[in-house]
Amino acid sequence: MNNKIKKINLNHSFIFFFVVNIFCILLFKFSNLNISSILCLLLILIIGVSHGSLDHIKGKKLLKLFNIKSTYIFYITYILISAVVVVTWILLPSITLIIFLIIASYHFGKEDTHFLINNRSYFTQLLYFFKGFLIILAPLTFHFQETIAIFKLLLIDNEVFYSSLDFIEKNNIIQKGIVFSFLSSVILLLKNFEKKKFLIFFDYFSILTLNLYLTPLIAFTIYFCFLHSIRHSISLAVELDPDSVVNGFRLFVKKAIPLTILIGVFSFVALYLLSYSYNLDSSISKIIFIGLASLTFPHILLEYFLEKNEK
Repeated sequence: MNNKIKKINLNHSFIFFFVVNIFCILLFKFSNLNISSILCLLLILIIGVSHGSLDHIKGKKLLKLFNIKSTYIFYITYILISAVVVVTWILLPSITLIIFLIIASYHFGKEDTHFLINNRSYFTQLLYFFKGFLIILAPLTFHFQETIAIFKLLLIDNEVFYSSLDFIEKNNIIQKGIVFSFLSSVILLLKNFEKKKFLIFFDYFSILTLNLYLTPLIAFTIYFCFLHSIRHSISLAVELDPDSVVNGFRLFVKKAIPLTILIGVFSFVALYLLSYSYNLDSSISKIIFIGLASLTFPHILLEYFLEKNEK
């Protein structure tokens, strides 16, 4: 099964790299093309969020490992963690954002790469973090002021936070981080070397290309939906039906629809409420990033405890 996932993801990385470059060239040539923030939100809700919409099934598996029969415990815990993240973001936005960026970096690096690396050492986990940190560093490299503007929309008004970012920019620390991310990819490639692992660099340069040509929100949306989420969905589809990926995807979509719709409804209710205080783009940015943070924390915790207890 792992070989099948490797093969599919290799093709996926190559196709994504090719399409991203064609898309960015066309966008550069026809600069009047515009992608609205509402389209970004719809893509994230339909494609991005759906890759975590089977968490309730994984939750039941985790409860079974702990001999807990009531599924309500999982749902209550999951919702409670999400709510705590939102409240903490409102009360301590700077600290919550920093923690979210660190956890998200590790999550992106691990989930996009771990099917290639059969190693759970602490050093490998650190490499995952630096590889995934590219998702944060790339927009800061090519669109520093726009990225800062997004942080401000996310209720970040801490002067020390922005002074630190200015210091980081002026001393080229972001660029050094990009190099460090590249070196972590090289080390991951060389660990038990296989030709298939070159897809790590397809992904690396796809992310840089997206952020070079596109705004931070659009670049993140394309990465999150069409690389990260699709890759995770492929693994879930293969798990659901190891003999047929097509049927596995069909089962995945069927099982993911209810929770995806529920999250979509909550998101548009939040959008309606926020519209009284903020403009459309500001409201969408808050829903995308604070909303993703509230879903990412319980999602990662679930993956961690499931992986740890299935050993």
